[in-house]
Amino acid sequence: MVCEVERYVNPKRMTSMRKGATRLRRALPMVLVALSMALTGCSAAQEAVNNIGKSDTGRSKVGDCINVIEGSIVDSKTEPVDCASPKAVYKVAKVYGAKTECAADYTSYEETMKGMTRAFLCLAPNFQQGSCYKDNMLTGYTFAECTPSKASFRVVSRIDGQSDENLCGSDADSAITVPDPKVTFCTQKL
Repeated sequence: MVCEVERYVNPKRMTSMRKGATRLRRALPMVLVALSMALTGCSAAQEAVNNIGKSDTGRSKVGDCINVIEGSIVDSKTEPVDCASPKAVYKVAKVYGAKTECAADYTSYEETMKGMTRAFLCLAPNFQQGSCYKDNMLTGYTFAECTPSKASFRVVSRIDGQSDENLCGSDADSAITVPDPKVTFCTQKL
């Protein structure tokens, strides 16, 4: 004896099931992102929140290099650049979330928003051999064309790993030394 069973599928229920599956497919990426953030300690999300309102320079990390396009006491124009570029005037030595004192050999860079410090960087000189720079007591160093009217000095040699002005030869008339990272820049005034 063969029994026949009628199957009745409620079309409203099927539509509801399809909608649920679609919702699940749409929500799955968000659930996976939330789960991965929870597993990594939300570090990526926290970094994104910390970087809101910061310029590209303000988001720099230790070891990144900065070009000073236009120096100013109040509103410098800067950009991150490859450290091998002659325009990489500074290398980020320290990064802070609040204003602090940098070592005497460093220059500081600060970004503020509504009176609060958003980024504070301590910058070490990162001059390239053969390149020229302008030194301004108020705004620091900037890359310059190698002419006396545009530049203050030319780097005749760069000695990495040592910080000693006595390493400079007779072609240099002064030296700039940085203790950390150790580097000596032998310079010639223009």
